[in-house]
Amino acid sequence: MAIEAVIFDLDGTLANFNLDYKAMRSEVRTYLMSIHVPVSVLDVNESIFEMLKKAEIFVKNSSKSAEAFEQVRAHALSIAERYEMEAATTTSLVTGAVETLKELQKKKLKIGLCTTSSEKAANYILQRFKIDGFFKVVVSRNKVKYVKPHTEQFELALKTLGVHAKSALMVGDSVVDMQSAKELKIIAVGFPSGLYTKEQLMSNGANYIVTALSDLPVLIKEINKED
Repeated sequence: MAIEAVIFDLDGTLANFNLDYKAMRSEVRTYLMSIHVPVSVLDVNESIFEMLKKAEIFVKNSSKSAEAFEQVRAHALSIAERYEMEAATTTSLVTGAVETLKELQKKKLKIGLCTTSSEKAANYILQRFKIDGFFKVVVSRNKVKYVKPHTEQFELALKTLGVHAKSALMVGDSVVDMQSAKELKIIAVGFPSGLYTKEQLMSNGANYIVTALSDLPVLIKEINKED
């Protein structure tokens, strides 16, 4: 099936990765410890979403209401958003991002975005660099219950774009992007921008690797030729 849509990740793929993950994770972990989530289950090297999964189990086992966990989740994500907004004000676009988006638009491809960042931070970046008009759908963490590597974000993007998974291609710099795409049978393109190596992206499901965003239109042309 010919490629009809391209779904991008944001941080590390279209915008340069400058979020202070270490400090953000540490502050979220400290907050969860303050509400008595056992320190033994909280790893500072895991994502805040993994920490929140463990916190949810703890809250439920403590016979507290679902509303109680929602308050915990909201507070933890507000901490994350503070770091994301700080990063959003100082980030820059990856070389070739605008030109690549223009080229894909010329080819009449539908363009979407799936990011684990908050809607506020994602929209700030898109509007700051005047690239929001390229995207027919933006799926931030606010739009779903589960983020990548769960497939919910990509499923919502595909549904909104009105395309089949096999007619879509996704571009991302992390293993969770590759894992989500692989599970849905979306063509996964790894963009090793520093967070993960080419080998790590390939072993987690990348079908192709690009080292420059400007290579993407050429790759799509080649894939469509094969069909």
